Amino acid sequence: MYTAFYNLQKKPFSMTPDPSFLYITKQHREALAGLTYAVLDRKGFLVLSGVAGVGKTTLLAWVLQKLPSDKVQLSVILNPTLTREEFLELALLDFGITDVPASKAQRLWKLQNFLVKSREEGKVNVLVIDEAHKLDYELLEEIRLLGNMEYGDEKLIQILLLGQRELDDVLNQPDLWQLKQRISVRLSIGALSIDEVEYYIQHRWSVAGGATHPFTPEAIAHVKKWSKGIPRLINSICDNALTLALAEESLSVKVGYVDSAAWNLRLMEKPPVPAAAIPAVHAAPAPANPVAVHAAPAAPALAGVAGASSPAVTPAVNGHSTGPSVAPPNMIDLNASATRKRSFWLRWADKLGLSSDV
Repeated sequence: MYTAFYNLQKKPFSMTPDPSFLYITKQHREALAGLTYAVLDRKGFLVLSGVAGVGKTTLLAWVLQKLPSDKVQLSVILNPTLTREEFLELALLDFGITDVPASKAQRLWKLQNFLVKSREEGKVNVLVIDEAHKLDYELLEEIRLLGNMEYGDEKLIQILLLGQRELDDVLNQPDLWQLKQRISVRLSIGALSIDEVEYYIQHRWSVAGGATHPFTPEAIAHVKKWSKGIPRLINSICDNALTLALAEESLSVKVGYVDSAAWNLRLMEKPPVPAAAIPAVHAAPAPANPVAVHAAPAAPALAGVAGASSPAVTPAVNGHSTGPSVAPPNMIDLNASATRKRSFWLRWADKLGLSSDV
């Protein structure tokens, strides 16, 4: 709706998971490296957990998109609220096995033959289960038994459990101790830090074809406040705020639009106070001998790029100045430190080519 008004090629804050919009922070790098390594090295059971809305599905979509299609065969279950019979049937169907037998024994036999043949062809079979925190005990036990399919010392099927934080509590239950023992890689991602929120907004705006985002500093501060750094909420707030700004043909997205959007989404306890109802605050008179005001320090050099600096981008929408200049850092190295000891997964990220823009 507002893409043409802001000179965008597509909507920057769509709620549909899109790997092209993935904003990679340090924690995302570690998760990407961990998932890629664990799948290709046939580690068996993998777990990726995180609070709702932090981008787990988008991260998974990026990984699945980057894995070599001629080497990896996927079965993805997006809704696991199924019976054991339905679950096994859906797993077979998504692997491309359309002739599903009626009995469970025949289904398991057919699945094992499929996995052995794929292994002989040098392929890795991956069963992805989204919303895994909704799995009940019986189904989790069935999944554990599927993980017992092996060929020599190799796992025939890699099982990725993807879910919210409740998944960690589920797997910590005493009755699931055997499944927990089989988990070889356990990863998690959380909300963005306060400092990352504006860079996230700018990243999505740039991917959508824009120059500098039109949100004022006050508006950005309130996006941080109401979203608590959760990308899905950032997307909802920004999308609604842009729609409200378009209705008034405003080239800049001010704090009032953000607060109204947050209220419409019921992220605020009380409706925002109209600007007209806020008493004016007059600035104090300037002193007779004003002190010198020093300019803000220049933007730091891009992390990982020797001699490079972060030039400010003149904010403009339809040829008009809107807000402050934003000079996004190298997003992948946002939290990196040359002197800090790098984690195992960050070092693997370098080996997998995830140390620069992806």
